[in-house]
This record gives sequence, structure tokens and C-alpha cells, in this order.
Amino acid sequence: MLSETGSLPLSRLRPAPTPRRLPRASGFQGRIAEVDLRLLRVFACVAQHGGFAAAELALGKSKSSISIDIAALEDRLSMVLCHRGRAGFALTREGEGVLEATTKLFNDIDLFQQRINDVSGTLSGRFCLYLPDNIQFHGETALLRAIQIFASRHPAVEMDVRSASTRDVEFAVRNGTATAGITLYPHQQPEMQATALFSERSNLYCGARHALFDRPEDTIDIASLAEARMISVSDAASSPKWDELRPSMNFAARADNIDSRALLILSGMYIGFLPELFVTQMVQQDRLRHIAFNDLHLVNHFYFLIRPTPENGLMAETFRSILEETC
Repeated sequence: MLSETGSLPLSRLRPAPTPRRLPRASGFQGRIAEVDLRLLRVFACVAQHGGFAAAELALGKSKSSISIDIAALEDRLSMVLCHRGRAGFALTREGEGVLEATTKLFNDIDLFQQRINDVSGTLSGRFCLYLPDNIQFHGETALLRAIQIFASRHPAVEMDVRSASTRDVEFAVRNGTATAGITLYPHQQPEMQATALFSERSNLYCGARHALFDRPEDTIDIASLAEARMISVSDAASSPKWDELRPSMNFAARADNIDSRALLILSGMYIGFLPELFVTQMVQQDRLRHIAFNDLHLVNHFYFLIRPTPENGLMAETFRSILEETC
């Protein structure tokens, strides 16, 4: 409709915004360069985790940096790979095709590397090891010695060690992101292979500010432990005495890794379990106290997890055998 001046309203003259589209090309015109492989790895990780935020930890990058990488890849390929925004993350039809091709490309690269290793008798390439974020790294551990031996025997291998939740460790091994992983749960699935490695003992502790810190050991009973606020305990950790006490405990906090658990205990507001080697120095400094109560402790059992394939078999098996030597 015309305005009083006889002209169309400005809102009718302005073109409606259109969604971002990249120019169509007849196909990928360039050669695959190292930067393309890096961008494709970022894209594959984002797709596997279902979005930018979920991939931040796995990639060790911020959402803005991930977004820049995805935009660069889209410009490189001249296609939109995913939708992102308030509606959530979703791959486009082209994105699904690129993800399929990317997965095959990296499988082929790994298979090529494996064949070169077999021919030369020398291990080379990338060994990606996922570790649970509640495993302790302090002290002379079997894992530390295994990495030292593996790296010294096979200097051509690039070590890529990542920390994640137990669930993400298992997911990374299953989808091939990880060459191998260490988990708290044994797996009986046909496509997965778990090898028992070592056990880790954790004791009960309180901080110097806690009411139990100066209390005589012989006066600490089930009732006093039940009154204290306790940090939740993973189902993977167990012991006969703990299984009896668990129903009486007052679980009032949650911490997914050792450092955050120690922080809560040091605050003086909570009691919780920590690995012996991790707390040695803090106990000596009188910052933590071991609550011995009838030798109450937990045991975590760790397993080496792989999904044997032609691409990762030799490298994973080599590291597994070294781990068994050191345990």
C-alpha cells in the first residue's frame, strides 16, 4: 500500500534477510593441505559431540575458536556444514556427507600409517590416549612409567593424552577418536577389549577446618560420620565396609575429579575419599586428616580399553603390553 507521499513504505523496500549461504562449487577444487586436515578434525569432533559447547573440552578450544574453524572449513569447501544457534546444533545434508567422507579419510590415513609401521617395523604416527579425569597422576604410578618406556622406545610416535569423564573416554574409544583409553569399568561388548591393569586405594579425609579434624580417633563412630556432609562416591569404587556404611551417609556435594574433590574437603565443610598418593604432602602439612575408622577405604580398578582395528592394533597392543610390564 502507498504512503501519503505516494511512495512505498521503507519496510517494503528493504529486502528480507536471507540465511547465510555459501557459493556453490562444482566440487572441492584444491589439494588437501595440513590445515584442511586440522579443520576436518575439529568438524568431526564437533559432530561427534553434538555441538560446539560439548566439544570444547575434547578440543581444548573455546566455542568462538571452534566457530572460526568451522566457518573456515565451510568457506574452503563452499558449503554449509551445520546449523547452529538458538534452535540447537544440527548437520546439514552436506555436513552429513562431509562427516562420512572425513571419517573414511582418517581411517584410511590410520590404515596407511599402520601398514608403514608393519613394513618398517617401527612405530610412528599419533597415539591418542584418553584418561578418566578422576585418575590421580601424583607419585610414581604404573601409567607414568608406561608412558616413559613407550615414548623412549618409540620416539617417532606423537603422544596425544586427553582427560575426560569416564563416559567420554569410552565414547572416544568406541568411535575411534582415541587409540586407547583407561576406564573404571570392565567391558564385555564384542567390539571392545578391556584388560585389567591396576587398583588404586582411596581413604577418607577431612580438612583442617572440619569439626572432625582434632577429634580423637576412638570417638569417631558411624553416627559422627553420618552427621558430616559427604562428597558423593562413584559406583565404580567399592569395599565391603563402605557398602555397609553407604546407606547411612549424608551425601551433600558432588565432584567429578580429584582436584575439585580435594578443594571441597579443604574448605572444611565436607569429608570425602581421595587417593593415598595424591594427599601425602597435604597430610604432612596438616591440611588434611586421614579418618581411619575401622580401616575404611575404597578401591578403584582401572582397565585398558581398546576397540581393536587394523588401524590401531599394533600401537594399542604395544602400549598395553608395556602397561602390563609396569603394573
